[in-house]
Amino acid sequence: MADKRDFYDVLGVSKGASAEDIKKAYRKLARQYHPDVNKATDAEEKFKEVKEAYDVLSDDQRRARYDQFGHEDPSAGFGGGGFNGADMGGFGDIFDMFFGGGGRRDPNAPQRGNDLQYTMTIEFKEAVFGKETDITIPRTETCDTCHGNGAKPGTRPETCSVCHGTGQQEVAQNTPFGRIVNRRACSACGGRGRIIKERCPTCAGSGQVKKNRKIHVKIPAGVDDGSQLRMTGEGEGGQRGGPPGDLYIVLRVKSHDFFEREGDDIYCEIPLTFAQAALGDEIEVPTLTEKVKLKIPAGTQTGTYFRLKGKGVPKLRGYGQGDQHVKVTVVTPTSLTEEQKNLLREFAATAGESTHEQHGGSIFDRMKKAFLGD
Repeated sequence: MADKRDFYDVLGVSKGASAEDIKKAYRKLARQYHPDVNKATDAEEKFKEVKEAYDVLSDDQRRARYDQFGHEDPSAGFGGGGFNGADMGGFGDIFDMFFGGGGRRDPNAPQRGNDLQYTMTIEFKEAVFGKETDITIPRTETCDTCHGNGAKPGTRPETCSVCHGTGQQEVAQNTPFGRIVNRRACSACGGRGRIIKERCPTCAGSGQVKKNRKIHVKIPAGVDDGSQLRMTGEGEGGQRGGPPGDLYIVLRVKSHDFFEREGDDIYCEIPLTFAQAALGDEIEVPTLTEKVKLKIPAGTQTGTYFRLKGKGVPKLRGYGQGDQHVKVTVVTPTSLTEEQKNLLREFAATAGESTHEQHGGSIFDRMKKAFLGD
């Protein structure tokens, strides 16, 4: 554990950080290092490190134990106090060699299926308003022919006559320390504890088959890039009657041409003419659902923000919506008649200023697209 980084350092937060601060830090780093986005060779390891830190610090009980014991939590790896040689990592084999094993595992016990991860790309507004869709994923499932026991219908697996169903063989060795009994996987049954003489023709004795399964997914309104949906029991099938694993859907959200999102708030940029900014005006602003009127006071400066309350993203957990923040940018016209230029020169003279031209225009194109829709 000595080389393991402090979980607070991994997320870049202080030990007094709130749950919300921890969540924000995790979401930012998860986006940065997710293997689907970051192709660096160490991205996957960093992503796993960030997720492990978040899993601990986002759980009040686990965080309290971590704050007290750090990575040396006495309850970790010992089943809350009960000793199990299987939890000793590389020392389990040594313990088994000298003391005959701390606890045998039943090779025929039910085994939970593996979890699966599926990355889904959705549109900006689909993340805002939610959607329902079907996806197809390949996964292992219990064989319908043999119902998971791997034997041909009408037959059944037999208990291994060598290990008597334990899945292990005992090999005695004479050493300078005396006679030592070493346990290893049974060579006759491969550690399964049973022999299948007539294998199922469908799964070839594995008890599982690969299938493409269609799954209906409900994406709630307000999800963001990097959000993760958990679908219980939709992972790989269990073995020997064990429960299936879970399916985790990681969402990747496309960017929008006009709107930008930060948390539950929406940001956009609206162009103003010099006359609108100087004299004031009432303009139409596109929001996520409609067009609304926005009053521009006389003398508005470029870069000023206006807030449209409740016009942002629905809150994923809780009630209400975020806000929309509108930044106005004064755009200087690029094509003036001589008469217009003379009027501006007169204005500049009365104000004691000189003039110069600025270029712009792309913002109008983006605004036009927002008004007309995606």
